[in-house]
Amino acid sequence: MSLRLYNTLTRSKEAFRPIDPAHVRMYVCGPTVYDLAHIGNARPIIVFDVLYRLLRQIHGEAAVTYVRNITDVDDKINARAAERGITIRELTEQTNAVFQGDVKALGCLDPDVQPRATEHIVEMVDLIERLVAKGFAYVAEEHVLFSPAAMDATKGGWPRYGALANRSLDEMIAGARVDVAPYKREPTDFVLWKPSKAGEPGWPSPCGIATAGRPGWHIECSAMSWKRLISDFAGKIACEAADANVFDIHGGGIDLVFPHHENEIAQTCCALDAPRMANVWMHNGFLQVEGEKMSKSLGNFITINELLHTGNFGGRKWTGEVLRLAMLRTHYRQPIDWTVKSLEEAEKTLDRWYGALENLAEDGAKPGEAFMAALQDDLNTPGAIAELFAMIAEDPAQARPSARLLGLLQMTPAAWGALRQADLAISPQAIEALIEARLAARAAKNWAESDRIRDELAARGVALKDAKDPATGELRTTWEAKR
Repeated sequence: MSLRLYNTLTRSKEAFRPIDPAHVRMYVCGPTVYDLAHIGNARPIIVFDVLYRLLRQIHGEAAVTYVRNITDVDDKINARAAERGITIRELTEQTNAVFQGDVKALGCLDPDVQPRATEHIVEMVDLIERLVAKGFAYVAEEHVLFSPAAMDATKGGWPRYGALANRSLDEMIAGARVDVAPYKREPTDFVLWKPSKAGEPGWPSPCGIATAGRPGWHIECSAMSWKRLISDFAGKIACEAADANVFDIHGGGIDLVFPHHENEIAQTCCALDAPRMANVWMHNGFLQVEGEKMSKSLGNFITINELLHTGNFGGRKWTGEVLRLAMLRTHYRQPIDWTVKSLEEAEKTLDRWYGALENLAEDGAKPGEAFMAALQDDLNTPGAIAELFAMIAEDPAQARPSARLLGLLQMTPAAWGALRQADLAISPQAIEALIEARLAARAAKNWAESDRIRDELAARGVALKDAKDPATGELRTTWEAKR
């Protein structure tokens, strides 16, 4: 079976045909390094890591180039650095270091290239000056702005503005928080370059603007993808002339479809006179936590780092492999509900799988055919995981290479066992806190929650004993560590 992927631009599942099978190229929007990445940010990181692994399996490791950028110049970065009293470089270096450690813990391979926005200012200025020269952008009050109206009026053979989001211009104006500014010609015009304020980073501006400035958000990814997947491959790609400025796959979260990816397509196609920016546009669905939208105001905002290293979710830490499996149990295009229960179920599954691999030698087996068929059907990870369950029961040797294609079962059963024993360790203070929570649940007749806490403690080697206080008749709970 050939690889089929859902293309957001065409709203259909299509057979994937790389421009040049010897040079498959993929770009994914990476983090803006002003704060720790939350669990929603982990979803595209894991999803496109699986796609990267699959493309390497099909085409060969040397034939795939995966670029995931780092945005290190941004309004939020400027504000956070000022708030902490540190330099912007210090903030972005610290935040990126934590991010890299977090995604490594999630079992993700390093992309081939992780370009920084600040290292591609020259390419941004080049694209901006091309757009102004061609009449797609204009200078106003030391800003440079792109005009979607000028793009659509040209009818240059590229997708109309709004095609990716499947919206009309009026719908985009009504549905988006459009930045109103007196120097804009139209409400939908967006910033390519803006003047830097005092204390902000700045670079020589394009188009003869005297004031130092900095790029808008959208132009950054156009410049980085152009440099790393087009310019760096000039003369190496076997393709038709029309595809000279096109790469294969562009990915990210569904929240980036508009305006970010829509604007990327517009400015890239117009600057490079390209019929498309990328052949395939892929987007993962939203993530909510315990049935609610994740937000700091609701108190359910959780970072990858907290899940890995604190007890802020479910009263305990979780291994990166548990987080990864829990993420992959839902198809990437569907919304996902991030729950304690889903993590517990993923952990039990991994316990079972590693147990089945104990004392099993490596034998060079290849991923199973049914497993590969599921994965090549638009990254159907739930279907692939179902096949893994069958292989664990029938042919554990074949299960290991299949699971590793998902980034799972990467360690030995002994190493997993040791890691789990360490995870099961729990402080007496944490035990007492959980007992209090259980007693509160019982008092509220919330028997399901009471049982859940009891079972969680039992899984971590803590046995509870309930008895009435002979003096007061109140329920008292004692505990002991099971041997």
